[in-house]
Amino acid sequence: MSLDSAQQHSTDKMPLRQNTADKTLPGRSVQSLEKKWRAGVLGATGLVGQRIVKLLADHPWFELTEVAASERSSGKRYAEAVRWHLDGPIPENARDLVVKDLDPTLECDFVFSALDSSVAGSAEEDFAQAGYPVVSNAKNHRRDAYVPLLIPEVNAAHLEAIPTQQKKCGYERGFIVTNPNCSTAGLVLVLKPLADAFGLEKVFVVTLQAVSGAGYPGVATMDIQGNVIPFISGEEEKMETEPQKLLGKWDGARFVDAGVGLTAHCNRVPVLDGHLECVSIGLKKIASLREVQEALRTFEVDAELAALPSALRHPIVVLDEENRPQPRRDVDAGGGMAAVVGRVRECPLLDVKLTLLSHNLVRGAAGAAVMNAELLAARGFFKSRVDQSQSIEESVSK
Repeated sequence: MSLDSAQQHSTDKMPLRQNTADKTLPGRSVQSLEKKWRAGVLGATGLVGQRIVKLLADHPWFELTEVAASERSSGKRYAEAVRWHLDGPIPENARDLVVKDLDPTLECDFVFSALDSSVAGSAEEDFAQAGYPVVSNAKNHRRDAYVPLLIPEVNAAHLEAIPTQQKKCGYERGFIVTNPNCSTAGLVLVLKPLADAFGLEKVFVVTLQAVSGAGYPGVATMDIQGNVIPFISGEEEKMETEPQKLLGKWDGARFVDAGVGLTAHCNRVPVLDGHLECVSIGLKKIASLREVQEALRTFEVDAELAALPSALRHPIVVLDEENRPQPRRDVDAGGGMAAVVGRVRECPLLDVKLTLLSHNLVRGAAGAAVMNAELLAARGFFKSRVDQSQSIEESVSK
């Protein structure tokens, strides 16, 4: 099937906004959605922060009320502080917001963290301690003992760890949930249906990663133009460890790793957006190529996840063309939230090999964080901080 025909015949392959217009929060009426959850964005001037700001512009459940960044941006209007890199103008609801510093006194119900790892660790802990749910894109807490590393289609059950995290860390209302590394996100989404159907023994992956994954200004032109750089600091380690937690389980007390043998080679290539990955997979059960393709093509989320505004009912697109997927043609599939798979074939070393593509800034970063927040909202993990402050004031007055 071609990507064009897949998008013509399935509404879940339409761009993100068209795919989500009629979705409402489970358990809440359309009328109650007039009062949206108030969202703040930490690191709002960076590349991922800008993507989150843009995704929140017309979000049916969330309203952007606060933006925060480094001291050099604090006190400025967002439109003055940010060097906007995305297509289209800065969203109107963000332009005049005053950029705050990273003090946990923001007027919002929860925060997205798009902070650099140099400051994210302590800042996210401060916000969680102050009672804010923190939905993080940073690497700092991904391997923490009680912090869910979340892809909703893969391991939504890991949210059961949040009460334990709150107890262990002394967080009364706040907590931290993270999304994985951008190259891990697409890989694990594709591995999930194969793990369920056949079991996984070994995974060998080579990545061709876009320059936008390095942030702005990213890789120097003279280093990357007409070139491939066969090293990305820390990337291979993240790809070899994060899938273990994502594909593992929460046993009620701790996260148990999946125990899959996994090795990764990571390369930076002169492509703007989209991480392409060449993957060889060893399965525990014998499966034909047709069975593997069918497991990928029919992978479907449940009704709870399908109701999330950013979700696709079928988040994996399988293409039959021998020369696809390609970043230029396929990176925006499903509004950037789909993983696109092609070249499914036998592997003489393991069992099966394939090529996959995912949008590193949407599926692998900003869109992943927004979808994680949607699942948290749907499961009742967000509380209005306005109601909380009113309750405190009433208690004091009594």
